[in-house]
Amino acid sequence: MNRPLLALLASVAALGCEGPPPIDYTGPTADWPEYAGTKGGSHHSPLTQIDPGNVAHLELAWEHRSGDYSSGGPDHASTAFASTPLVVGDTLYYNTPYMRVFALDPETGREKWMFDPELRARESGGPYPLGGRGLAYWEEASPRPGQACARRLLYGTKDSELIALDAETGIPCPDFGVDGRVPLREGIDPEAPAWEYYPTSPPLIMGDVAVLGALVADQLRTDAPSGVVRGFDVRSGALVWAWDPVPRDWKAAPLPGEGYARGTPNVWAVLSGDEQRGLVFVPTGNASPDSFGAARSGLDYYASATVALDAATGEVVWRFKAVRHDVWDFDTPAQPQLFQIPGVGGGRPAVAQPTKMGFLFLLDRETGEPLYPIEERPVPQTGAVAEETLSPTQPFPTHPPPLHPEWPEPWGFTPWDRSFCEREFEKYRWDGFYTPPSLEGAIQFPHTSGGMNVGGVAIDSERGVVITNQTHVPMVAKLVPRTEYDQLDEGSFVYPQEAYPMRGTPYGLRRWTLLSNLGAPCSKPPWGTLKAVDLRSGEVLWERPLGTLRDIAPFPVWLFYGDVGVPNFGGGLSTAGGLYFIGASMDRYFRAFDVETGEPLWRYRIPYAANAAPMSYRLRPEGRQFVVVAAGGNPITGPGDALMAFALPD
Repeated sequence: MNRPLLALLASVAALGCEGPPPIDYTGPTADWPEYAGTKGGSHHSPLTQIDPGNVAHLELAWEHRSGDYSSGGPDHASTAFASTPLVVGDTLYYNTPYMRVFALDPETGREKWMFDPELRARESGGPYPLGGRGLAYWEEASPRPGQACARRLLYGTKDSELIALDAETGIPCPDFGVDGRVPLREGIDPEAPAWEYYPTSPPLIMGDVAVLGALVADQLRTDAPSGVVRGFDVRSGALVWAWDPVPRDWKAAPLPGEGYARGTPNVWAVLSGDEQRGLVFVPTGNASPDSFGAARSGLDYYASATVALDAATGEVVWRFKAVRHDVWDFDTPAQPQLFQIPGVGGGRPAVAQPTKMGFLFLLDRETGEPLYPIEERPVPQTGAVAEETLSPTQPFPTHPPPLHPEWPEPWGFTPWDRSFCEREFEKYRWDGFYTPPSLEGAIQFPHTSGGMNVGGVAIDSERGVVITNQTHVPMVAKLVPRTEYDQLDEGSFVYPQEAYPMRGTPYGLRRWTLLSNLGAPCSKPPWGTLKAVDLRSGEVLWERPLGTLRDIAPFPVWLFYGDVGVPNFGGGLSTAGGLYFIGASMDRYFRAFDVETGEPLWRYRIPYAANAAPMSYRLRPEGRQFVVVAAGGNPITGPGDALMAFALPD
């Protein structure tokens, strides 16, 4: 073989074996000390090492498995691992559905320590899987030499305890409550089962106060446990203040032996805070029960709202109602997210509140007043039961305008299932957004899962862009007279059928996702989307479907539909490098998109759905940037326990 041919073959071989570009080690470093990166909840990283030019080379750097997962059983609940880790100093921390806490080396995944609270409340019986969204971190401003617990992790558990751990060792802090634990049921309904009341989101640390709400199970009874929000001293665990979300003129006294009113709006989503202004921003749920408002006795005042509290006292500073007299379970699902961008609302300090309706309300951070006009639009008034009094109008934002489709179009893969869906749409009332639940059954669109949900939005303040994932699926809500409901076998209702007693009212509730006879949503795809919005103009920059039918539809159906867009649950992460990372979809992929264009640039097959919000960190000038997500699934897609870290090849 002659030399020119050998040289040509060598050149071709070199091109075929070309590796990833070398890592550029210039640029910023950053840790991840809060659930969403900052107390303001931006879900944005300032890191730039991973960018659109090299993200295709991203690979799995390490993976940690806790073993804490279950598909459920007669005496234990299923799990949904959706924790977003913290990285502070040289340690990554995360909690599992069984409330164990792990400390890992952030660059290798090597385990440093583990704490097991020996969770007692693992039983099934409630509507929710076991899980927790994360931890909170606090450190002493001027620690003494050798001081134990000068750096602390705090989190709530399904045993309704607030636990404080030494961040160095994982040992409970002896000066916090009793042996590092503070009970959270004091002043709360003592008869409520463990699954009806417990915290699912991390505390918010404001100075030396840990602020905490709790989940209260939906739709069970009018006298549900209180939705009180409380502030605890991070050193001692002592109660500093409590905000009982009742109207200012509320006269009813709590029940004997209880300190707080029952049936009040609860706060299950993540809180945010403005340390400079000393404000805590609280996203509230519904007063009980969610789908029948005539029995709430005036407790709607703070329901389905964003409320700003004084961080030192718990006093209300302002309130913004996103839904008036909510009978759709449109409780405020996501962390209020703080931003200040020149050209947006006059550059004022602001709050963005994502909602299940697909609305993004932009509010003045100090007053709660909208930055842009909000229209009070008439909404449907017919179909509700006689006892109900609906609000004649609901608030609709104009900047940005509603981001969810206004109506569901019947659809099917074939004429056969399309015809089935058309008949389903004809069965039930649909008068547009805010069609009330009825005895005949009413179509609700968006679904109670959104629109937007707990993952919130990612705000890139430098670009002035917000990116959100949404679900677009219809459901049916049907009120059932009490005597008829009490004869139903509730055990016969399994997903997607739901049944709720709403005890203390004349009705129970049945609701279900509107599916075709092939098991797909009856509305036209996409059933899940990503949208990027220019916050300055309010215009949508790009939109694309999120997810494929893989892992949902049988082979080979999913091959023919590509990125059809599927229901999703979880959140995303934007980076200064120009990328948006998200799992969330049901098809078990972790993806990266170009922030500027929405183009998909990378995806990685993961073992379970990733319903947690991802995070990112880079700890050393010569180190790699890591992107981490909990791929923990849920009872629908299958539970798991994989914490996965991705980085460019070393």
